[in-house]
Amino acid sequence: MSLLDTGIIQIPFRLSDEIGTVRELLKQYQNVPMSLADACLVRMSELISGSCVLTLDSDFRVYRKNKNEMMDLIIADGI
Repeated sequence: MSLLDTGIIQIPFRLSDEIGTVRELLKQYQNVPMSLADACLVRMSELISGSCVLTLDSDFRVYRKNKNEMMDLIIADGI
């Protein structure tokens, strides 16, 4: 949290600005299912070029950014 407080890490994401796209992701992956937090991470991966998602959630192997692109993931092998 201190890295956020000092501005070293910035998260330029406002859910209110992205709600339409996030809602579409939640609908698209409703059978997985996708949480709001997951949808926000997928959307951020679309907005932030070169980003990588660190997760323990195997559903991220299913999710796609920009409709059909695999996301760069850091995920444990056994998951």
